[in-house]
Amino acid sequence: MNLLALDTSTDACSVALLLDGQLSGHCRVEPRGHTRLIMPMVRELLAERGVTMKELDGLAFAAGPGSFTGLRIATGVIQGLAWGLDLPVVPVSSLQAVALELAERQEAREGDGIAVAFDARMDEVYWGCFQLEQGMPVLLESERVCPPEAVTLPEGVTRWVAGGSGWRYADRMPREVTGRMSQPDPDRVPDARYVARLAMEARARGVGVSASEAQPVYLRDEVTWKKLPGR
Repeated sequence: MNLLALDTSTDACSVALLLDGQLSGHCRVEPRGHTRLIMPMVRELLAERGVTMKELDGLAFAAGPGSFTGLRIATGVIQGLAWGLDLPVVPVSSLQAVALELAERQEAREGDGIAVAFDARMDEVYWGCFQLEQGMPVLLESERVCPPEAVTLPEGVTRWVAGGSGWRYADRMPREVTGRMSQPDPDRVPDARYVARLAMEARARGVGVSASEAQPVYLRDEVTWKKLPGR
């Protein structure tokens, strides 16, 4: 299966191509540059691998949580490609993509927990806890957005690894959470290569949606903006 994956959910913009089992990709960290970068990066990657859009069998994208603007960019691009090419889409959790990378970088073992936190702004974090099962991170409890002081760990897991930008607020997290972590990596961001790997595993289980069903996951129901006086 030939699958193209995108991620623009954070300051990083990345694309990946899984072609006949061979994975390659590009990643650039350039805040506010995603709209300009994403399609040239896609075309460059396809050209490097010598394939065209018409040779793709599926699409995937990091659906969130993450930056509101970034998620809208990836969703719009993936919907346009899916409509034009008539391809199925696999939405992948941004937190889960980071969990997979953390599991490999920190040499997590079967059954280990992976606690991922993203900076959600507004004094909150996006929080997701996973457990490594057969090499893949499986979500233990629903992903959520909450203040750093409110994060919790599921029971039944003895060893944890952790990462994501939200871990910059570790000093505000409960001691019963931070005390169980092994050197959290606060610099880890989603990478489309891990989105592609999770998507391939999901496609093998029959997961896939249409272009119109490919939607971002914000976790926040709404954002309240403060009005300026006289507005």
